[in-house]
Amino acid sequence: MKPSCSTRSLDLRVPARFTPVLFAFFMSGIMAMLMSIVIVGAGTGIDSDLPLRVWHAYKLAMPVAFFCVLMVRPLVARLVAVSIRS
Repeated sequence: MKPSCSTRSLDLRVPARFTPVLFAFFMSGIMAMLMSIVIVGAGTGIDSDLPLRVWHAYKLAMPVAFFCVLMVRPLVARLVAVSIRS
């Protein structure tokens, strides 16, 4: 028996074949935000305008970081593989 619409949960998970892309998206998003906060705060000071300046920096940093993570992921995977004792 199929569950009714009211009891069925919405499954928003993506297929496993998109794991590298999803990893790159989350990794770049988190790192771009952290780096934007640190660099903007260190470069321009911490005041009431910091969140807006961070947002402007993040809008550039996130797409750049996303494509960079996608490009270097195979290299990093190989470096990790050769660095681990089997």
